[in-house]
Amino acid sequence: MSNIGTVLKKDEAFLRREDFYKNLLRKLEAEKEKIKLGGGKKAIEKHKAKGKLTARERINKLLDEGSKFFELSTFAAYNMYEEYGGAPSSGTVYGIGKINGKYHIIIANDATVKAGAWFPITAKKNLRAQEISMDNNLSVIYLVDSAGVFLPLQDDIFPDKEHFGRVFRNNAVMSAKGIPQIAAIMGPCVAGGAYLPIMSDEALIVEGEGSVFLAGSHLVRAAIGEVIDNESLGGAKVQSNISGVTDYVMKNDEECLRQIRKLTDKIGVKPKAGFNRIESKLPLYSPKEIYGILPEDQIKPYNMYEVIARIVDGSEIDEYKAGYGKTIITAYARIDGWAVGIIANQRSVVKTETGEMQVGGVIYSDSADKTARFILNCNQRKIPLLFLQDVTGFMVGSRAEHSGIIKDGAKMVNAVANSVVPKITIIMGNSFGAGNYAMCGKAYDPRFIFAYPNAKIAVMGGAQAGSVLLDIKIKQEEKTGKTFNENEKKKLLNEIMKSYEDKSTPLYAAARLWIDEIIDPALTRDYVSMAIEAADNNPDIPKFNVGVIQT
Repeated sequence: MSNIGTVLKKDEAFLRREDFYKNLLRKLEAEKEKIKLGGGKKAIEKHKAKGKLTARERINKLLDEGSKFFELSTFAAYNMYEEYGGAPSSGTVYGIGKINGKYHIIIANDATVKAGAWFPITAKKNLRAQEISMDNNLSVIYLVDSAGVFLPLQDDIFPDKEHFGRVFRNNAVMSAKGIPQIAAIMGPCVAGGAYLPIMSDEALIVEGEGSVFLAGSHLVRAAIGEVIDNESLGGAKVQSNISGVTDYVMKNDEECLRQIRKLTDKIGVKPKAGFNRIESKLPLYSPKEIYGILPEDQIKPYNMYEVIARIVDGSEIDEYKAGYGKTIITAYARIDGWAVGIIANQRSVVKTETGEMQVGGVIYSDSADKTARFILNCNQRKIPLLFLQDVTGFMVGSRAEHSGIIKDGAKMVNAVANSVVPKITIIMGNSFGAGNYAMCGKAYDPRFIFAYPNAKIAVMGGAQAGSVLLDIKIKQEEKTGKTFNENEKKKLLNEIMKSYEDKSTPLYAAARLWIDEIIDPALTRDYVSMAIEAADNNPDIPKFNVGVIQT
């Protein structure tokens, strides 16, 4: 293995970049703290007055003491549903954490947000949690406290394949796969939402707070004229001792959570995928130095080797085809002891053996060809893949076309699409156009996909898109006889650019679940290690076939 990276000079440019990035992280953390207030302080006080813990408090009490909870999709629904008062974190908290030393998916309704009602993005978020569970063979804990579907938006959540009902279908499929699911009914559980805990393998219910029924007392009275209260209709003792719907009656949240820990403690040891891991070593350089490496302006180049040196164990890599296809780095390395195959866009301008200068962040034919071959190797050797994205797309122009860029690009995309080892993607900067696909964007089923706070996700860069969109807009208006002077064109361009840029941010992507979480670059090692350890729980790796690849 060879050492990479250098001792960086902490000059004015480094410190300026570092301050810029730290400020981004401060803003992100401030937004996160607002989100964690859920429905607000008054709603939290009202919730706790009932003797109930908040969603995140419940999760923290479930976890092993001192262990880290990797909350995912924290920014789901960010700046969405504002006409309804918003839905912080989509009214649901989920992530991965250790209970009795084993990773579990934990999903908890936040009853301080619209009584835990499900918005369209809430269903999508729960489905993503279940997808991660199935992909990685992780047990699931549901902490249910929900009033059911948010009725004003029922048409966007009820009937389609990826809507509310898919959650219950997944309950059944996961159970059949042998993935344990334990549900705790810690508040209302109404109508279709009643199926989630009852289709789990075991269900606990908290006395006095938990209730489960297909129709609440008001609807029962309206439908059949029966007068009854919710506790008598479907409270803890009724559903456990009379109907037999639930399995355990718990006195309060704390007792319920302790019982879940006891149940999960008895889950047997399952076979592993067997990904290679040895003793972990820290990088030679501080991961926090990544703040000073990444540029404020994504157009500017930087040396990706310096970033990798602050992520991998011992700052060591075995680089594959180091002198060929230099705008993509392909290398074997270790992260927290785990063997990984790294595929990273090199953002520096590079010089080929023929003297040609290649633009950083662009995928050329040789880079695509090399990457496809590297993916084949990693699949053959059962090595998880880590994609470090900072890509503006594939090279264009006559020279690229004559060299077969479409053929080589298709070869790379084919290899990414058919890869069977776990794929983990981190969008570190730009993620534009077909480059997003080739570097394993969301459409290519990465086990996990994260983004740095300065990421940009779009069909193309803002400057190019703004020019194209301005031209289209002006031509449309000119057909009606309208003309534009230079100031009007400039104002229109600024408006177009702002709208485009706002929709390219990681917050916009995270709100819509295009990424699993926006992460601190200094914690990259933690997230990658968690992802591979989670993936190691699924031993079922299909045979690798790539189909037809043109050579």
